[in-house]
Amino acid sequence: MDIDKIRNFCIIAHIDHGKSTLADRMLELTGTVARREMKSQLLDSMELEREKGITIKLAPVHMSYKGYDLNLIDTPGHVDFSYEVSRSLQAVEGAILVVDATQGIQAQTLANVYLALEQDLTIIPVINKIDLPASDVARVTTEIVNLLGCQPDEIIKVSAKTGEHVESVLDAIIDRIPAPRPSKQPEMRALIFDSYFDDYRGVVLYVRLFDGVLPKNANIQMMATGSNDIALEVGMLNPKMSPRAELCTGEIGYIVTNLKATREAKVGDTVTLAQKRASKALPGYKNVHPFVYAGFFPVSNDQYKDLKEALEKLSLSDSALQFEPENSPVLGFGLRIGFLGLLHMDIIRERLEREFKLDLIVTNPSTDYHVTLTTGEELDIRSASDLPDITKVAEIREPWTKGEIITPKEYIGSILELIVRKRGVQKNVSYNDTRAIIDFEAPMANLLTDFYDQLKSATSGYASFNYELAGYRAEDLVRIDFLVAGERVDALSVMAHRSEADAIGRTVTKKLKEVIPRQNFEVALQAAIGARIIARETLGAYRKDVTVKIHTGDRDRKAKLMEKQKRGKARMKRFGKVDIPSDAFTVMLKRD
Repeated sequence: MDIDKIRNFCIIAHIDHGKSTLADRMLELTGTVARREMKSQLLDSMELEREKGITIKLAPVHMSYKGYDLNLIDTPGHVDFSYEVSRSLQAVEGAILVVDATQGIQAQTLANVYLALEQDLTIIPVINKIDLPASDVARVTTEIVNLLGCQPDEIIKVSAKTGEHVESVLDAIIDRIPAPRPSKQPEMRALIFDSYFDDYRGVVLYVRLFDGVLPKNANIQMMATGSNDIALEVGMLNPKMSPRAELCTGEIGYIVTNLKATREAKVGDTVTLAQKRASKALPGYKNVHPFVYAGFFPVSNDQYKDLKEALEKLSLSDSALQFEPENSPVLGFGLRIGFLGLLHMDIIRERLEREFKLDLIVTNPSTDYHVTLTTGEELDIRSASDLPDITKVAEIREPWTKGEIITPKEYIGSILELIVRKRGVQKNVSYNDTRAIIDFEAPMANLLTDFYDQLKSATSGYASFNYELAGYRAEDLVRIDFLVAGERVDALSVMAHRSEADAIGRTVTKKLKEVIPRQNFEVALQAAIGARIIARETLGAYRKDVTVKIHTGDRDRKAKLMEKQKRGKARMKRFGKVDIPSDAFTVMLKRD
C-alpha cells in the first residue's frame, strides 16, 4: 500500500456524545461490515459496554474508502480511561472531535482536546445529534470556534444515528489529516497501543508501525521489558482479524505472539526486530499507577483461589489492574486491587461477578498515602490498616487532584460551596458563552466517594467533571478505627483529615447501626482515633420476656428470672461474636 494513501485517526469525545455510533456509520458507508451483520455499537464487544452504553476498551478497525486506507481507533470517553485515549493519540496523525449538539463542550472534551494538541494532531471538529429537537448548533459552533480557534465552516454537522453528512467526515479525513511520515530510523519500530490475552492464541498486540516492515514469523523483541518472541501472525482488523504477509510503515494492525502474559509486552512499549534491534525506543512509554484501592474478599474462603485466577485473567487484558494479597481477621483472605477510578472499580467488580460467578465483599475504596517515618524510611500505604504506630510517623502525604468543572453559570455558587466542603481550593473561574469553567484542587480521598453524585445534584445534572493527579501534599491526617463490640475491624478503618474525623466517625457509626442486625446482647459501635473514642452508637439487644412462663404475680420469682437473664446477657456481651454483613463494608460509598 502506498504510504500517501494511509490515514490514521481516532475519535475523541466526552462520554455519551456518540463516538461509537459515528464509528458504526463509517463502517457501513465504507462497506467494511455488511448491513446484515451490522448492529449498534459494533466495536463495543463487551456485554457491559452495550448495557451501560459506554466504551470501556479502545477498538481499532481498518476501512477502505475511495482508494484510501483508513485506520480508526474508537476510544473511551470516561475520565478513568484517559490513559487509553492518550496512547491511542500517539498511534495516529489526526483526531475527530465529536461534540453533542444538545450538551456542548464538556469536561472530558476539553481534556481530550488538550491531549490531542500535545501530540500536535490535526483535529476535525464534528457536531453530532443535529437531528434532535433540543440541539443548539449555533451555540455549540461558537463554543468550538472559541476552543479551537477554527473557522465555523470547518465544523461538520452530522447525525451519526441517521447517517446524515457522515460522508463529509470521511472526505475531511482524506483531505485534512496528513499521511504517515516515517522517521529516518532504518530499523523496524512499532508502538504497542493495546494488548489482550486470547485463550487459544496467547497475547495479541495492537500496534502502529512507525518504521520498517514486520513480516510474519519474524523474531521480535519488546524494548522496555526485553522479552523476545515470534510474530506468529500479523494483519489488519476489518473489524475481524484479517491475516497479511507483512505490516508496512504507517499501518495499524495486530501481532499474534507466543507470549503467555501481557506483562511481557506492556502497553506503550516499542516492538523491534530481534536481529536488527532499534537503538532508540519510541516515546510515550510509562507505567500506569492506580490511585484508587479497594479490598475484594470472597464471601466464602473456598473461592479465594478462584478470585485470584479470575483477576490474573482480567489483568492479561487490562494493564492498569494491579493487585496483592490481603488478610483480614473478619473477612479472611482477599486481594487489595488498584484501579484508575471508581468506574474502573465498578466495571471490574461486575465482570468478576458475572463472568466468573463470584460472590464478593468489596471494602470502602481508598487512595494511597506516602508516609515518612521518624527513622527517615519512606512507605507507600494503600490501606488505613497498614499505617504504622503513629509515634513512629513523622509525616503523612496524601494525593491531591487538579480538577476542572464545566457548568452553566447559574450553578457557580453551589459548586464553589461543594468544593470548599471537600477541603478543595478554587483556583480560577473562566467563562465561555453561557458556561463557566472552574479550575480547582482538592484531596483525592474526598472526591472518591460521593463527590460526582453531589455535583450532579447541585447542578441538576448539567455539570461535567474531569481530574488528574497533581502530586502529594503533607496534611494533618489521622486513622479512624471502627470498633464493633469492642473489637477493631481493620477493613472498616479509614484515613481522614483531623478536622473531618469527628463528622466521619458520627456518620459511619450511625450508618453501621442501620446495617448491622441486632443481637441477643447490647453491641457498642464506636469510632476511635488511637485510644480516644470520638463517636458511639449502641445497638440495643433483643429482649426475650422470661416472665411469660410465671402464671402468678410473685415479684421475687420475676426479679430472680430477670437477674438470671441479665447475667446471661452480660456473659454473651463478653464472649458473643457479631456477624457483620457485607453492606457494612461499603458504608463510606453511601455516606449521605
